[in-house]
Amino acid sequence: MTKSALQIARAAYQPKLPKALLGAVKVKEGEPTQSVADQEAIKQLFPNTYGMPLIQFEEGGVATEFPAINVGVILSGGQAPGGHNVISGLFDGIKKLNKDSKLFGFILGPGGLVDHNYIELTSDIIDEYRNTGGFDIIGSGRTKLEKVEQFEKGLEIIRELGIKALVIIGGDDSNTNACVLAEYYAAKNYGVQVIGCPKTIDGDLKNEMIETSFGFDTACKTYSEVIGNIERDCNSARKYWHFIKLMGRSASHIALECALQTQPNVCIVSEEVEAKDMSLDDVVTYIAQVVADRAAAGNNFGTVLIPEGLIEFIPAMKRLIAELNDFLAHNGEEFNAIERNKQREYIINHLSAENAAIYASLPEGVARQLSLDRDPHGNVQVSLIETEKLLSEMVATKLAAWKKEGKYVGKFAPQHHFFGYEGRCAAPSNFDADYCYSLGYTASVLIANGKTGYMSSVRNTTAPAAEWIAGGVPITMMMNMERRHGEMKPVIQKALVKLDGAPFKKFAANRETWAKETAYVYPGPIQYFGPSEVCDEPTKTLQLEQAK
Repeated sequence: MTKSALQIARAAYQPKLPKALLGAVKVKEGEPTQSVADQEAIKQLFPNTYGMPLIQFEEGGVATEFPAINVGVILSGGQAPGGHNVISGLFDGIKKLNKDSKLFGFILGPGGLVDHNYIELTSDIIDEYRNTGGFDIIGSGRTKLEKVEQFEKGLEIIRELGIKALVIIGGDDSNTNACVLAEYYAAKNYGVQVIGCPKTIDGDLKNEMIETSFGFDTACKTYSEVIGNIERDCNSARKYWHFIKLMGRSASHIALECALQTQPNVCIVSEEVEAKDMSLDDVVTYIAQVVADRAAAGNNFGTVLIPEGLIEFIPAMKRLIAELNDFLAHNGEEFNAIERNKQREYIINHLSAENAAIYASLPEGVARQLSLDRDPHGNVQVSLIETEKLLSEMVATKLAAWKKEGKYVGKFAPQHHFFGYEGRCAAPSNFDADYCYSLGYTASVLIANGKTGYMSSVRNTTAPAAEWIAGGVPITMMMNMERRHGEMKPVIQKALVKLDGAPFKKFAANRETWAKETAYVYPGPIQYFGPSEVCDEPTKTLQLEQAK
């Protein structure tokens, strides 16, 4: 394999660990915990893993001889920078416990466990992947572990390989599955521990014990570099409005963090749109007004950041999509039999007045995406909607109307971008390289102490890595009941952007200035070598949340 100069240099980087993990570890147990909501329902579903205490690791433990242990690891869901370092930290941790311990990686996600598709991860393999991006060491997949047959099929290979513990690296859904698996194996007394690790670039897997999910830092820095480049181009040519859609379907953490890093003229935060019950027209009017105000000052250029999931947060759009899903589920055949050029009119005539008006206001292409492109369950595929184009088209229409009324005097030339996959497999920043290694190493210590149903937790992350606090949080503590596919299911509660939180407040206090002025910041590429303030800074979100 040919390696770049950066890969060769990064292979030599030794990630930093919390000092509590460097020697013998002492385990400090906290009070019993309870779930964030729906306590009785969660307790009933997880009798063996509910109410467990918080765990914190401290220095000063007694050196212990540990027997060799075989551990399995799974990468689950979408990629996030730093996954390879979680596996490296886990590998080094179990080898430190006993040099004869073994690590088995299941190929292409949870499906690898069910299909008995695995590889032993030796030091030769691990060393090729230290401090690299991606999940390509074993691949990832989206198979959900939720059926008894899957648990039992997985157990066959677990028994065959002598695996005593399984580490599942994933987001909220994957860690919910890890908890269900931990409960099942505990109830059956199978002697298999299950530990989770918090991964998602979206940043929506966090709480007081999980300060940030891994990959968020690197992804936001990667996107912010490119946004800064676009802003610089924008400020050089002075003739384009750039509409930039960013990953984050369920929450706007990425858009908000990138706004704090780059200071664009506009950033829409989905959670605010929902809280203020804004319509699509309200969002369009807000952007158009910024465009018009800048034009009046002679600036016919700017940048707009848009979270991927915006459409689903606009209450009126949510109602339209729900009615469309319902209507087309019952009248799909009749709809498909109608001539293509009459389908729009057919839908408008069959929707409630409010939804018909919204549907009629949508550009032709988006209306078609809403009514034609549906998933196997018959639902609108919201992620396919090019929200950045939808907004720029509707802004253009509004500006044209204002021009006729003499309210707008500028030129509007939009450019469109979507930054998604570009950020998911970047080489991890120093923060993510350290954080991920610490999460994996912490998982090995949780395993050594016989824990199951826990998520690896590393806190105090705005301090130097030596001062980070390592431990474990019961996954049941983060759960609540939510309606999924028509029935109530236990799931980890998603963390949305808090409108009363420090990161959003900082953004809200500055956005009017950023809208009027060209106050762009150009963060540049991720730095791996150099002064600490350039290389090791955590996200603005973390710094603001912890008042650093």
